[in-house]
Order: sequence, then C-alpha cells, then structure tokens
Amino acid sequence: MASAISTGLARLAPGIVLCGAVALAAIGLQHLEEAWTGRPWLEALVIAILLGTAIRTAWTPSARWTPGIGFSAKTLLEIAVMLLGASISFQAVAEAGFGLILGIAAVVAVAIGASFGLCRLLGLPKRMAVLVACGNSICGNSAIAAVAPVIGAKSEDVASSIAFTAILGVIVVLTLPLLVPLLHLSETQYGVLAGLTVYAVPQVLAATLPVGMVSTQLGTLVKLVRVLMLGPVVVGLSLAMGRNRDAAGPGFSLNRFVPWFILGFLGLAALRSASLIPDIVLQAVMPLATILTVVAMAALGLGVDLKVLGRVGGRVTLAVTLSLLVLLAISLGLIRGLGVA
Repeated sequence: MASAISTGLARLAPGIVLCGAVALAAIGLQHLEEAWTGRPWLEALVIAILLGTAIRTAWTPSARWTPGIGFSAKTLLEIAVMLLGASISFQAVAEAGFGLILGIAAVVAVAIGASFGLCRLLGLPKRMAVLVACGNSICGNSAIAAVAPVIGAKSEDVASSIAFTAILGVIVVLTLPLLVPLLHLSETQYGVLAGLTVYAVPQVLAATLPVGMVSTQLGTLVKLVRVLMLGPVVVGLSLAMGRNRDAAGPGFSLNRFVPWFILGFLGLAALRSASLIPDIVLQAVMPLATILTVVAMAALGLGVDLKVLGRVGGRVTLAVTLSLLVLLAISLGLIRGLGVA
C-alpha cells in the first residue's frame, strides 16, 4: 500500500510542481500589479491561465508532466470548490429582505437562461455556453471554476471563458459608474445594480467606492446574496448531468447525481452558517482554497491549445458581451420593479 502511494505521488509530482510554480509566479505578478496600480486589474487565477497558456504555446509537456497537470486541473479544483463552502454564511440572506432576495434569485435564473440561449444561437458548444452563462450571471471566474468540473468542461472552454469574462469584468468596473449620471441613479439604486452585475466582490468595491459608501455597503450585500445562488445552480447542474449520464444499474446513489465536492461545499456552508467553523480555521481554509484554485487554473492553462481559442475567440467575446448587456437590462428592470429609491 505504502509503495503504491509513493509511486502514485512520484508520478504526479512533476506536473503538480510545475503548476505550483506557475501559480506562484501568477500570485507574485498580482502583488506587483497591486503595488503599481493600487488594485488587481487581473487576478492571479487569470494570470495563471495566461502564463500556463503561454508555456503550453512554446512547449508541449511530455508524458512525465501530464498526470500531475491533469490531477491539478481536476482534483485540486474540486477540493478548492469544496473549501469555498466555508466562506458562505446564510445569515446574510435574512438581512437582505425577502423581496430583494427573491428578485436576485430571479435575475440570476433569467440571466442564466438568456445567456445560455444567446451562446447557443452564436454557435458555442453547450458546455462553454453553460460556463459563460453562469460566469456572467453569478460571480465570474469563481462560478466558471465551480461549474467546470460538474459539467466536465474542457480546458480550452474554461480558459477562454475565464479570460474573456475577466477582461470584460475590468471594463465593467471602469464604466459602470458612468451610468449614475446617465440614468440618474441614486446611491441605493447604483449599489443594487453593481451588486447584480459586477463579477467579483473586490470588483464591487472598486466599482462602488467612487460613488459613495451607501452604494458600497448595499452592493457588497447584494453581491454576497448573488454568490449564494452558486450553490443551488451547481447542485442543479449536478443533478442534470447525473440524469444525462444515466448511470447503469438499479438503486439510488447520491454521489452519482451530486459529486462529492458539492456535498462537501454544502456541508461546510451549513457548518459556517451554524457558527461551527472557528475563525482561526476559516482564516486558514480560505487562503488554501484560493491557492488551490490558482494552481488549478495554471493546470488548465497548460492544457490549452491556442489554435482552439483562436477558432472560438470572436464568438465567445460577442457572447460574453451580449450576456452582460442582458444582465444589465434585467437588473435595471428589477430596480425599477421593486421601486428601489
């Protein structure tokens, strides 16, 4: 047993070390970026994909490297998704109010459906369409990373979805405040709009701080509630994929329909909501989840063929842009419909 484990680790080690080195370089570049510009315009996981893709373009890994790269892209990503459950606390839901919570859930559901339909009309494959729809509608890179292992997405699909979504996310942060004078939005209205449309929590802060503290506080709360929608969406996709696989054999197996890491995600979220995860543990778990995600993104980048990205780049860019515009329109409709002042 010990010999088999040792052999397995030795087989995986070269690829894992390579992915780890790329991830460390990406994290270092993000720190330099923050030091020079004051904010991370490109997050480490995006930089990791770009670095991995650049390496893959210049060099094709041999059989020595591929087992560890594959392990990093799949298993480490699944572990990272599971650990993210520890960051979810359902108490924030109660604070938002039932009407707004229901509205946020409706926006996410409608936006996912509309984005998926647009992507399919533009000829994107089903799995990439799901990635773009979930990334745009929920929380950008994190949603794409969480959904990818559930639907069995290809490395090229994940990398291109994250790359284009990340670029558009930066554009949104820079341009969204311009809507305040154009649409005569109050700080409250703009906070809700930012929380519904901006991809990441740090980006919500960057997009709302120039407008006012009320926008920042409300935008962050709406964004956190929106992130909570990731759990039900991922579970729903897991059930759908389980039915599509239609595994042979009688009887019911929960793991056949809901992957182990999704069960772990929900379990950790329940523990966090019940205040059963000490802060000191949470302070260790979340950085670990972030690091594992960056390592997994480096692995995905190392598996990307740029020729494939070149064939789908234009369509993905158009799909992501149109999906974001749909999300923006739906969000404005919710603000008007709820009478947010």
